[in-house]
Amino acid sequence: MTQGNIAQWKKKEGDQVAPGQILAEVETDKATIEWEAQEEGYIAKILKPDGSKEVAVGQPVAILVEEADAVAAFKNYTPGAAPAASKPAAPKPPPPAAAAPAAPAAPKGNFPPHQVLNMPALSPTMSQGNIIEWKKKIGDTVAPGDLYCEVETDKATIGWEAQEEGFIAQLLKPAGTKDIAVGVPVVVLVEEKEAVAAFASFTAEDAGGAPKAAAPAAAPATPAAAPAAAPKPAPAAPRAAAAPVAPGERIKASPYAKKLASQAGVSLAGVAGSGPGGRIIAEDVNQAVASGKAGPAGAAAAVAAHSAGAVIAPAGASYVDIPHTQIRRITAQRLLESKRTIPHYYLTVECQVDAMLKLREQINKSASAGVKISVNDFVIKAASLALKKVPGVNSSWQPDFIRQYNNVDVSVAVQTPVGLLTPIVRDSDKKGLAAISADVKSLAAKAKDGKLQPAEFIGGTFTISNLGMYGVKQFAAIVNPPQAAILAVGSTDKKVVLNKAGGYEEVSVLTVTLSCDHRVIDGAMGAEWLQAFRGYLENPFTMLL
Repeated sequence: MTQGNIAQWKKKEGDQVAPGQILAEVETDKATIEWEAQEEGYIAKILKPDGSKEVAVGQPVAILVEEADAVAAFKNYTPGAAPAASKPAAPKPPPPAAAAPAAPAAPKGNFPPHQVLNMPALSPTMSQGNIIEWKKKIGDTVAPGDLYCEVETDKATIGWEAQEEGFIAQLLKPAGTKDIAVGVPVVVLVEEKEAVAAFASFTAEDAGGAPKAAAPAAAPATPAAAPAAAPKPAPAAPRAAAAPVAPGERIKASPYAKKLASQAGVSLAGVAGSGPGGRIIAEDVNQAVASGKAGPAGAAAAVAAHSAGAVIAPAGASYVDIPHTQIRRITAQRLLESKRTIPHYYLTVECQVDAMLKLREQINKSASAGVKISVNDFVIKAASLALKKVPGVNSSWQPDFIRQYNNVDVSVAVQTPVGLLTPIVRDSDKKGLAAISADVKSLAAKAKDGKLQPAEFIGGTFTISNLGMYGVKQFAAIVNPPQAAILAVGSTDKKVVLNKAGGYEEVSVLTVTLSCDHRVIDGAMGAEWLQAFRGYLENPFTMLL
């Protein structure tokens, strides 16, 4: 994506926003995507209204302020004018900050025309990635559709496709580089092969300094350019004047900035804040990581780990430290967030599945079926139909409303060598057992090979986790946000029960536990869903009606 169209704003001027809320729907070159807020604050001014087309990436489209009282000051703000009297003083402090990039700024003028490509967001949830392998080397030609490299995201390993033709002039991040924040420069592209040699000494610092060095110089010459440059110099003043945080002193940072710092493994104590009052925002963290000026993670992490009660191995202990994969790190963060922020409760029922097991045996013995149906396939089908019968469970919690989905897309937990993934069986309520079985086998294979595409793991409405094949009788799973429920499936065991005739008989019992978000699903609704699920599973022929 190099430009986009603003299809519709989901927030209006004066509205409060929080991380995760949708700001607008943006039409890209591939699809219409929801733009999520990364910072908290208030919408002071929308610079590009609904229907604005071909808005270039990086062009200002809205203004966010931290205090509701500040919104009124931007009522008459236009991109072509400097509205605030206090702003003209802001360009004064940048000279000290600009002095640092002065060294790389000089050689920049000697570089031929080029394009710096930043780490892209290859999925809506990606905030950073690891470069597994470069598919191109310096000097190679690229064309639209070619792969630059393979990037490990929070969900899978995805190929980064070229959108432009040209030649690779410089690779700023070598293969194996980890935790590269989205937006950090990684590759330089030129139009002519003869220009490649000129970039032999080009560094990431050169890539980050070129646009900012030009902005202050252009501001006095063209008044129209001043507003575009103003937002950048203004934060520079507090950044230049910021003092290191003293030990034990409270660090002021936005929630998203803290999240980025945690993911990057850097200490916020060494990051200068450009927000109001020296508050650290996401841009400060990204710049600190990109420039390498962030505080060393080693000592800071050790102190933090010790204060947090981290386990220290006794002297002489033998152990192996296994580095976190990107998938495992993100999964851990989200599950922890789920347990901290979602009020879980759990409902458990036993299902007599003799009729289902008998039907499964008959299907699998049928030569015409051509596929082996598993117990999990029946579970997915029964759960899907129960979601249509009790649609309140097929919902998610949003800041201002509960979103109830019309489509049923079931996420299936799959264990892989790099962590837990949840590929999605789309429209599972409309599919037969054979189609569900084929989808699950295909998606599980892709997940284990790291070849899932974003559309295959993003957007599920309900999750199923099955540990029955390991002999686990019953367990409670953690809700997979933004979904409102997850079904934990245990093993099938024999049990003696009282039958309708007053005698005793041995039956096959499957134990399942539904974990619910109490904000969305009340206890009675959860029980109603389990009743519908059990009805389908105990009478499998009703799933065919």
